[in-house]
Amino acid sequence: MKVAGLSLRVLIPLSVLVAVVLFALGGQVLTPHAYDASSLLDRNKPPVFLGGDWEHVLGTDGLGRDLLARLVVATRVSIGLALLGTIIGLLIGTVLGLLAARGAGAFDWLTMALIDLQAAIPFMIIALGALAIFGNSLGLFVAVLGIYGWESYARLVRNSALSARALPYVQAARAMGVKAHVVDRRHVLPAVTNVIIVQATLNFPQTILLETGLSFLGLGIQAPLTSLGQLLGDGRDSLARAWWLAVMPGTLIFLTTLSVSLLGDALRDHLDPTTRR
Repeated sequence: MKVAGLSLRVLIPLSVLVAVVLFALGGQVLTPHAYDASSLLDRNKPPVFLGGDWEHVLGTDGLGRDLLARLVVATRVSIGLALLGTIIGLLIGTVLGLLAARGAGAFDWLTMALIDLQAAIPFMIIALGALAIFGNSLGLFVAVLGIYGWESYARLVRNSALSARALPYVQAARAMGVKAHVVDRRHVLPAVTNVIIVQATLNFPQTILLETGLSFLGLGIQAPLTSLGQLLGDGRDSLARAWWLAVMPGTLIFLTTLSVSLLGDALRDHLDPTTRR
């Protein structure tokens, strides 16, 4: 079934993702409260659908901070960090994959060895070790998110670039003496762009989960800034008396990652001719 030329398989997750992004960008107009404004007299107020008042539509946390305002900022921070980390990993992996595909020399061997090394070690252990040794800072946290998943880009780009460099027009350009970086930019990179785009849509939700997992453990975003993982971690101790503090950020994490994953899966089927029926 299709609506406006889009199948429901694409339309539903796309609508959910657009709604989440609009909530992150403009949701602050839904509440007059600042995300970090506290009031101990308004602690743990329930959301309006559980008997709360309209002043705090989604209730408040243990410090009396408006949950709706905090969800808006947390969603914006989590999506922004995941997007930035995905872009950094994409750039690192693409560059290394293209360079490794130019020949079977020492650089290719070293790149593949690094790829195998990172793939063999759970990245959460690497992230925990880096944050524990060098301390927690926003710059280091962004760097950790950025190096996550670079090996998947590098491996895919290298393999696809090797196939692209075997194409007749690419070999003709190389035989005419065109410089390697020009061949990569004009001929090889356009041939592997589809692979990069699909991998980015699959890596993005994993980066969100990494950010929320580290923030949940207290090693990610620190107060006064907030993220969905931090909200989830703060709400875990209040499940008995204020379950909405954990369920609502958890629901946003679930909807965001699921919608992007479904869109990535549909995009892969569309761009990969081997999966078309």
